[in-house]
Amino acid sequence: MREIQFREALREAMQEEMRRDDTVFLMGEEVAEYNGAYKVSQGMLDEFGPERVIDTPIAELGFGGIGVGAAANGLRPIIEFMTFNFSLVAIDQIINSASKLMSMSGGQYSCPIVFRGPTGNAGQLSSQHSSNFENWFANTPGLKVVVPATPADAKGLMKASIRDNDPVIFMESELMYGDKGLVPDGEYLIPIGKANVVKAGTDVTIVTFGKMLSRVVLPAVEELAKQGINAEVIDLRTVRPIDYLTVVESVKKTNRCVVVEEANPLSAISSEIAYHLQRWAFDYLDAPVVRVNSRDLPLPYAPTLIEEILPNVARTIDAVKTVMYRK
Repeated sequence: MREIQFREALREAMQEEMRRDDTVFLMGEEVAEYNGAYKVSQGMLDEFGPERVIDTPIAELGFGGIGVGAAANGLRPIIEFMTFNFSLVAIDQIINSASKLMSMSGGQYSCPIVFRGPTGNAGQLSSQHSSNFENWFANTPGLKVVVPATPADAKGLMKASIRDNDPVIFMESELMYGDKGLVPDGEYLIPIGKANVVKAGTDVTIVTFGKMLSRVVLPAVEELAKQGINAEVIDLRTVRPIDYLTVVESVKKTNRCVVVEEANPLSAISSEIAYHLQRWAFDYLDAPVVRVNSRDLPLPYAPTLIEEILPNVARTIDAVKTVMYRK
């Protein structure tokens, strides 16, 4: 085990897969000469050269389409968006091409491509750079959607995503690139679609994914423990497919559930979890599922307003006490 940064874990995953398979290449804005906007691809141009680490113009629709075409012709592209807010420029290539290529070709073509980059808020970047589109992409048949929360998961899930024969949306966080964590040595993959029980507990299940785990849920759980509440924490890791079984089995034990998600509340992943629990664990619930989402507003610039809109520790603690009927 080694302690490395989140960005280093991603880099290691891409480097190892590019050494293993010469059909893998990286393409995006500033990924080569500048070593990546967030230094995720640092040193990769020197190792693999300009034919496999490719700088692009500011033209997401263009290089997104090139990636889809390359994947359909036997390569395994990694397409980096500087932020997933900019993926909207390439949304037609992702939704109408990548996700549908297998079914529309009757299985003649696959599309083994990874679209990766940061998602969600990263401080005072205002509305156009702070959206969470995990639920958008998860609503699209044909895509897999991965949202890692730790450096170890970032490496293991990235390697699995590159090897997958389906298009994968791999969503990171600018705030997490400098986070450090232990990553296993040697070959390390995590299967897509398997949640992680981060902490066992008996009183309430808290379901989350991405940076909400370290920034909100774990600090809340620590405070709840001081108040005698033993929470079980589940990190979904992937939001398409969702590991419903792990969530349901946990709620059968704890009888209560809170879902913490950074996205806006309408049609969110938390909505889907809440529906699934009332469908498959209704008789085990001692309280309605409570969701903690961002307020239903574009994220502003002012830090005081950002704090009011985003999920936080206090709101999570309140939600847990609500399902436990405690003040």
